[in-house]
Amino acid sequence: MRLWSLHPKYLDPQGLVALWREALLARAVLRGKTEGYRHHPQLHRFQLHASPRQAISFYLSVVHSEATARGYTFDRSKVGPVRSVRPIGASHGQLAYEWEHLLRKLASRSPAHYQQWRSVRTPQCHPLFRPEPGAVESWERTGA
Repeated sequence: MRLWSLHPKYLDPQGLVALWREALLARAVLRGKTEGYRHHPQLHRFQLHASPRQAISFYLSVVHSEATARGYTFDRSKVGPVRSVRPIGASHGQLAYEWEHLLRKLASRSPAHYQQWRSVRTPQCHPLFRPEPGAVESWERTGA
């Protein structure tokens, strides 16, 4: 499961569809509708939010908006009610890690998207997140 801190506009079609599916799974987990994935590290920051279910609904709404702008027909009814929520901090280290991770994926899977985004030095966050100082998050699986 990868719930990107980056804005979904940077994702290629495969990445955007995967994000939609994974965020829907995260929503099911946060609603107590699944046995698996309850302790997945990517969910940690949502679980710590004062309103986890509202946070994931807001997250999904942004992914849905991006998909709609691209002409995809993701089911809006799966998003749930969307309210304004307190942003979640995303460390500069986490954002940098995710950006490099995404660029590696795009370079191999979608060269045109890689060319489009490779020169970006400071990518935008998903609107749920607010950049703040810090290293890669402790829950991230860096493979190091």
